[in-house]
Amino acid sequence: MNDQGLPSVADERYSTLALIRRLLTEQGLVHWRSYAIAFVLMAIAAGCTALPAYFVADFVNQAYIHHSFQMIVVLGIATMIVFIVKALATYGHMVILSRIGNRIVANNQQRLFDKLLVERISFFADRHSSEFAARLTAGTFAVNQVLNQLVTALGRDLLTLIGLVGVMFIQEPFLSLVTLVVFPPAMLVLRKMIRRIRSIARAQFTGGTRVLETMQESVQGMAVIKAFTLEEYMRRRFATNVGEVERESNKMARVANRSSPLMEALGGIAIALAVVYGGYRVLAGAAPGEFFSFITAFLLANEPAKRIARLNIELNSALVNVRTLFEILDAPATEPIEEHKPALTVRRAGIEFSGVDFAYRKDEPVLNALTLSAEPGKVTALVGPSGGGKSTIFNLLLRFYEAEKGRISIDAQNIAEVSRHSVRQAIGYVGQHVFLFRGSVRDNIAFGKPDATEQEIIAAAKAAYAHDFIMASPRGYETPVGEHGLQLSGGQRQRVAIARALIKNAPIILLDEATAALDAESEGLVQEALAHLTQGRTTMVIAHRLQTVTHADRIYVIENGTAVESGHHDELLRRDGRYTSFYRLQFKNQEVAERVIAMSSAG
Repeated sequence: MNDQGLPSVADERYSTLALIRRLLTEQGLVHWRSYAIAFVLMAIAAGCTALPAYFVADFVNQAYIHHSFQMIVVLGIATMIVFIVKALATYGHMVILSRIGNRIVANNQQRLFDKLLVERISFFADRHSSEFAARLTAGTFAVNQVLNQLVTALGRDLLTLIGLVGVMFIQEPFLSLVTLVVFPPAMLVLRKMIRRIRSIARAQFTGGTRVLETMQESVQGMAVIKAFTLEEYMRRRFATNVGEVERESNKMARVANRSSPLMEALGGIAIALAVVYGGYRVLAGAAPGEFFSFITAFLLANEPAKRIARLNIELNSALVNVRTLFEILDAPATEPIEEHKPALTVRRAGIEFSGVDFAYRKDEPVLNALTLSAEPGKVTALVGPSGGGKSTIFNLLLRFYEAEKGRISIDAQNIAEVSRHSVRQAIGYVGQHVFLFRGSVRDNIAFGKPDATEQEIIAAAKAAYAHDFIMASPRGYETPVGEHGLQLSGGQRQRVAIARALIKNAPIILLDEATAALDAESEGLVQEALAHLTQGRTTMVIAHRLQTVTHADRIYVIENGTAVESGHHDELLRRDGRYTSFYRLQFKNQEVAERVIAMSSAG
């Protein structure tokens, strides 16, 4: 394993032979019947390529020795039939291989996506989403590419080459031996090129991923780019990434294309030797037909021979992308489906943290022996300085991460001993940064309950104070929200998210700064929607603005990963402790702001 938890590229499982064997057994055998049909059609096409070369001897001899026009016509008709059969066979195997390839690509894309769904949040924290996009495209298409290269090399090129070499030996055995002697040196040169190809292909993949990364970040962060006038910086960054890919691609072009001129040069030497010797024999009285048939077969054999010579280079280039796919598929799932664990049974929805320790990185603790509880049907608020561990409490409760020590329970059931799915089903979550999926408003509300009726969707929207702004749009509930919901305002996105949580009807609600980024008017509407959402449910709220949680049944002050104070708002103020310090600081800031506003109005 490497430092990202993925199998190492040096792993023996990812050697060229191991990958090819795996592709043939895992992917190829599934479609063996279709491959067999394609292989037969390629064999027919290969035979139809060799036959015209064989006919050349009869054409020449009938024309120049026997002077039989009738036989020339017969040979011409036979040649036409052969080429028609070749065309039909070629079309058939190309369609079959394309359909197999499309199925393989779709299957592997689904496998990769399914694998990503059983990974923890931490799996994605150290990676950019463009990496997965690159693996989804380049990796899955490379699987099909490798299999197609192997099948066509064996079924089309190798069989065609065998047929044409057979014609050459039938017509001119000695000349065939002479011409074949020059090819072994080419194999020695090609072997040295393979190692270089692998390193270049890996660099190409990495560079391509950086290009996607920069493009994706630029599109998603365009407002920040323009606000901070970062256009020139991003232009240079993108140009650097594109330049790196271009340089690696040029290296690949120089190395990968050396095989063709090598084969051309050796082929030229062989054909020159054959022409000299064959011409001498014809002048000495031998029949010319066999010589011309040999030359035709040799020239036709040149292309499949070059493709076979390039096969190892092309395979190693494609296998680099195959490795990037298998690295993800082969890594153990960090969040496997817990079918063996019982489901959470929610009765009153009481929550308790008992002596919980947690750290995202080793030796950097975030929670230290944290103990707190949220009473059923009541509102529990978490306040305190940024970085104190408040959001981590939510992450652990949702089982995005696992506690290192201690116990987290819902209705006295340890959530580590029940299935994650059942825990998350019991929780409705609304965060500060709302994520909406591309689609309509209706689609995004229904994500809380995929089988929701139209009446349930509308009722949730009304309870979330979203119905009015939705209906004010010409398309109503079919209004597209755009990527990340950017076609809606911040307050509108929050209310759609609240409607999504409402329709889920979960007994536990987690609110992470749900109104922090809103203006006063939007905040008022969202607060009313939240009142509907939390009614009768166990609710935990993270808040920086203390005035939004003064009504909470219990407030915990979280500092340095532990609960340093707890109680009701008035009770905490009477203690004159950390909560009081926070409250006075915020009240003072608010007082200053109001004084500035009053002075501005008077002026």
